[in-house]
Amino acid sequence: MCLAVPGKILSAEGEDFARIARVSFGGTVREVSLAYVPEAGMGDYVIVHAGFAISVLDEAEALRTYDCWKEIRELEELDQPPGR
Repeated sequence: MCLAVPGKILSAEGEDFARIARVSFGGTVREVSLAYVPEAGMGDYVIVHAGFAISVLDEAEALRTYDCWKEIRELEELDQPPGR
């Protein structure tokens, strides 16, 4: 199974296939290659898989995804046995 995660571009540098961005994933910041999304820029949300941004995502969709993950975490907490 593959997982792609939305993140927000904080900064970008480099050119063409060497473009690298600092991307925030809900507060965790990682460096990501922008080689596949040359149109992406600071403030954009991107879908990231294996260290590569693979598509640009609109902010509303990214925030909906974050909300879904929050709900999943809350449901997982309810599923824990007492005392854990």
